[in-house]
Amino acid sequence: MSTPYRDSPAKPPSNPSQESFNEFRNLEESLPPSLRRSASQLLDNLYIETPQNERERQQWYRGQSQSRSSSRQPDVKDQQQGQPPQGSQAERQNKWLRRLSVSEHGRESSPVPVPKPKFNPHQFSPAMNTKQSSTGVLWCTERATEYGFDPEDPAWANMGQGAPEHGDTIPGSFPRPKSIPVPVSANEYAPTAGVKSLREAVANLYNETYRKDKASKYTWKNVCIVPGGRAGLTRIASIISDCYLSFFLPDYTAYAEMLSLFKNFLPIPVPLSESDNYQVHLDLIKREMDRGVQALLTSNPRNPTGRSMSREQLQTLHNMCREKCLLIMDEFYNYYFYDEGCTGSSISSAEFVEDVNKDPVLIINGFTKAFRLPGWRICWVVGPEEYILNLSSSGSYLDGGSNAPFQYTCVDFLKPDLVKEEMKALQVHFKMKRDYIVGRLTKMGFPFDQGNNSTKTPNSTFYMWLNLAHLPGKLSNCLGFFHECLHEKVIVVPGFFFLINPQNLSRIDDIIWYHYVRISYGPEFHQVVKGMDGIERILDRFGCLPYKLEQKTSTTHAQPTATASA
Repeated sequence: MSTPYRDSPAKPPSNPSQESFNEFRNLEESLPPSLRRSASQLLDNLYIETPQNERERQQWYRGQSQSRSSSRQPDVKDQQQGQPPQGSQAERQNKWLRRLSVSEHGRESSPVPVPKPKFNPHQFSPAMNTKQSSTGVLWCTERATEYGFDPEDPAWANMGQGAPEHGDTIPGSFPRPKSIPVPVSANEYAPTAGVKSLREAVANLYNETYRKDKASKYTWKNVCIVPGGRAGLTRIASIISDCYLSFFLPDYTAYAEMLSLFKNFLPIPVPLSESDNYQVHLDLIKREMDRGVQALLTSNPRNPTGRSMSREQLQTLHNMCREKCLLIMDEFYNYYFYDEGCTGSSISSAEFVEDVNKDPVLIINGFTKAFRLPGWRICWVVGPEEYILNLSSSGSYLDGGSNAPFQYTCVDFLKPDLVKEEMKALQVHFKMKRDYIVGRLTKMGFPFDQGNNSTKTPNSTFYMWLNLAHLPGKLSNCLGFFHECLHEKVIVVPGFFFLINPQNLSRIDDIIWYHYVRISYGPEFHQVVKGMDGIERILDRFGCLPYKLEQKTSTTHAQPTATASA
């Protein structure tokens, strides 16, 4: 049976409900096995029966009873027509999926004729690890591409990619480089720890920003330049040995694969509580250290929740870890901080390190987020000299080091006064986008800062951990919400991807965040507007928009005036 793909003209489906059911089943089947196994377990609570739907289900079950009386196995044609395979487990799974294919009031949720995902799980790929999982963002982008997404297509709003806008779009920001000088020395391999001039510039920035009143100062020997944040994390993972390493949930999705690559330590996930907005409580950390944990990995500010630890919490955390625990701080969003009036101030563990060569603290940051140069892949790790030497050695066999011409160019970007003005402009602009999204979603009926089943307004990063629990049926499930967003040319990241369970060592299936999605307001403002318009249309189709939707286009939304007030 032929299926229309993205290069084929779309045709009206003969059975819209069945089309939607098939689409959703294909989406779920493309998930990593651990998520796919758990996905159907929670879908049974997401549907309110109507007489029409109940009759439809009874007819379907009668058909299933007749098919079970036959001994034959389902063939390919059955699968293509959406008939579930025999067996109680498969029957339950398809029952749940079918429920998600129909919205409230018995209306089909996604009858829009669009290209369907194409999957070929039986492709023979010699020697390839077919169990390797995609990160959440990559999986979402792959699925969106199957629905026609193209990064150059202005009709799409990609609010899934964790990247900031990278053009000359922020008032007061320095112009993005159009060309760079390439000195003769840059044609050689750069040291795996980075060129000395850039390492000195990073150390000076940290000393001027966070350590002016400290006797112990960072030097170039305390800095390792790495080709991206993931490379820095991978280098760190490669030098950790014979210990328990704790990390918190939810957190950055790439941690899962990074923590699975090496078997020289045991990763221990520590789930945070939804009831208090996923705050990292210090008593949790103390409990983990009392259990023998010798390394702790966390992001601050946190991805995906958009929340940051306070300076007081960071001070206490450092005091607890100083003598017996390596503290690995992912600080890529530390300049996206809105609680201090958008003055360019930031929050960093570097402020609470007493001795730069004795305190076991590794800080990861770079040009990717704060300087809005993700394509340059120039980042750094700051820490004690002994750790930096080991990180340099691991780079010789893991990644070979960072791009030399870009390293030399980046030196001038790190002048402390320039950085202060750049970050002030950054904070004012991104706070404006955050406030716009909060305003639009509040108008649509999403509750904010009202305890459980509401969204906490982010005070940092450019992410919103959006709670869907109040929405009807399919929309309260992150995969269902993602599915509907694809039909409106909007990309978000389902919440269950932030369940980080490396090596599947822990039984934490009941902690998956099915009623959350992560929304990024990193893209340019016009894309943010398109994304909000798409979500508004979804709610209108499902009959849960608290006002009448008027015909309009995204261009009717003027960009608000950014102010520095917190």
